[in-house]
Order: sequence, then C-alpha cells, then structure tokens
Amino acid sequence: MSDKPNTNPANIPEEEDDMEDLRVTLTLEDNLEVECKILTIFDLEDQNYIVLMPEEDEDDDDEEETEVFIYRYFEDEDGNPSIEDIEDDDEYDAVTDRFEELLDEAEWKELED
Repeated sequence: MSDKPNTNPANIPEEEDDMEDLRVTLTLEDNLEVECKILTIFDLEDQNYIVLMPEEDEDDDDEEETEVFIYRYFEDEDGNPSIEDIEDDDEYDAVTDRFEELLDEAEWKELED
C-alpha cells in the first residue's frame, strides 16, 4: 500500500471559474481537519484525479518537501464532486508520475514565458 494518508470524503466546493480560490477540507484518519488548496484536476486513462496541497505548506519555501494529497475525483450526474482514495500501488505510481510530468511541463512553460 502507498504512503499517502487515508482520508474520509472531503467537502469539495462547487465549481468556480478560478480554481485558485477553491479550498477543500479533508478529514484525516485521526479526525484532524486539514484545509487544502486545489492545485489541479487532471485525467489519466479515463479517470480524473485531484491534487490538493495543505494551506500550511503553501508558504513553504522548500518545494522538495511540499506535501500534496492525490485522490480519484468524481462528479455525479448533478455535478456534485467527491473524492476516493487510490488503493492500488500501481495506479498511485502512475498518477504521481503523471503529476510530476505536469509539474515539469508547467516549469518549462514558465521558463518560456
């Protein structure tokens, strides 16, 4: 099993134009609530994933140590969002690899601009 935290479903706000302003409150196994910023939602093999960063890590200068949470992301037919733990190690590895690729692409784009 992966080293990611196990969480209960989060309260994900309804879709807004600016994802930067969206926040999610996660309830971890020990009932600790963590307020998170949505970094991105991306697709991999017909499944959506969401990447969340605890707000307390947002001001952290050491990017190598920044903690993020990655989950499967779903919306029901009414557009209500929900998340689900990634239980499979191979799936988790593929998703984290794709997220790292997205980070690299963003860094290149930033350098080009």
